[in-house]
Amino acid sequence: MADPSPIDVPSRANAAMAPEEVAARYDAVVTNVGEVIQGKREVVEEVLLALLASGHVLIEDVPGVGKTSLAKALAASIDGSFGRIQFTPDLLPSDVVGVSVYDRRSASFDFRPGPVFANVVLADEINRASPKTQAALLESMAETQVTVSGTTYGLDSPFVVLATQNPSEHEGAYPLPDSQLDRFLLRVSMGYPGAEAEVAILASDGAEAAIPHLRPVVGAEEVVAMAAATRRTHVAPGLRQYLVDLATASRSHPRLSQGMSPRATLSLQRVAQARAAVDSRDFVIPDDIKALAVATLAHRLLLSPEASLAGSSRSQVIAELLDRVPAPTSARPRRR
Repeated sequence: MADPSPIDVPSRANAAMAPEEVAARYDAVVTNVGEVIQGKREVVEEVLLALLASGHVLIEDVPGVGKTSLAKALAASIDGSFGRIQFTPDLLPSDVVGVSVYDRRSASFDFRPGPVFANVVLADEINRASPKTQAALLESMAETQVTVSGTTYGLDSPFVVLATQNPSEHEGAYPLPDSQLDRFLLRVSMGYPGAEAEVAILASDGAEAAIPHLRPVVGAEEVVAMAAATRRTHVAPGLRQYLVDLATASRSHPRLSQGMSPRATLSLQRVAQARAAVDSRDFVIPDDIKALAVATLAHRLLLSPEASLAGSSRSQVIAELLDRVPAPTSARPRRR
């Protein structure tokens, strides 16, 4: 990776890519990562959708289910760089973004980039670090840049943070603040592998043994072009109104004390566009929104105290919203 330089003009991919091309490359990456991550195709798909939607993923699960291997396999499959940050209580913000060091020979400060300067960044056990250090990721996740000693440095593209989080009941864990949770496009859970997949893991001596043999199936520039193609996916006015109706209903739902924010609505639209593109479509349909609503919204909503005491879940509330709010019947763009 080349040394980072201060931001001047942000670069953008100009190459046009058809939905069929996006779908073919997407399937290739999912299949390639599946060589390492056995029996978890749905999780792999969701992580890649977040990458194409220029978002980040929070993976909440117990240790040892393959979260680190997933991040490494994704980086290897897209021929991208990989950075790993092990969050601990004594981790400093400079350990994440980098630090400026004075060079006596040149009488100037040299910037030494931190591990966040990579295409795929694994923020391992993010809730074990202090809130101050957790916040060090905020600018990089939201703006694809970091500012150190008054100088702003652009991050590599594509860029995705895969943050792992231990369940909150584990000792030594800090709850993630709402502002940090809201920066994650999706929250997913790896879960334990099925019996057949676990037998395959044992036969291959674990995922870590397979990663060095993994070959890239797309390049980083192709991923940038795929992401640009997803942003061109058509969203009909009726579907945009559907998203707003869902948000409005969530804000007045009796079992929620905090409904969907505008950022949540926008996030759901973006990931729905990515799902449409990888399905070889240039337009979004209601099923794209419904399929990703729980992964996109559950970590952003807050149950009321009464709903929590009654044993309600955010997933149940989202399912209720999807059932009650009518979806448009046509989402295809009009052809001239």
